[in-house]
Amino acid sequence: MQLDRVFHALGDPTRRAVIRRLGRGPAAVGELAQPHKMALPSFMQHLAALEKCGLVTSRKDGRARIYRLQPKPLEAAEKWMTEQRALWEARLDQLDDYLLQMKESET
Repeated sequence: MQLDRVFHALGDPTRRAVIRRLGRGPAAVGELAQPHKMALPSFMQHLAALEKCGLVTSRKDGRARIYRLQPKPLEAAEKWMTEQRALWEARLDQLDDYLLQMKESET
């Protein structure tokens, strides 16, 4: 499922950092890898995971590979989290009402 891959990708701090950076605009692999203390092949695996779930796309520009953020999968994740939040807030409101009723019936 697409949403599962998005949450898996976002579960890694390196990938989240790449997403944050790409939020400012497209960037080459070297620029994206520079702040991370890992070998380039390891970093490329992170980019591959982001690309596989659709969070980023890449294109060749001469000798450089440029990555760009694709926000659509983030929107789907945000929608899912919003729905879950509304569900749990409603459940907590129900629990609060129940506890208030119990307290009132004791007095």
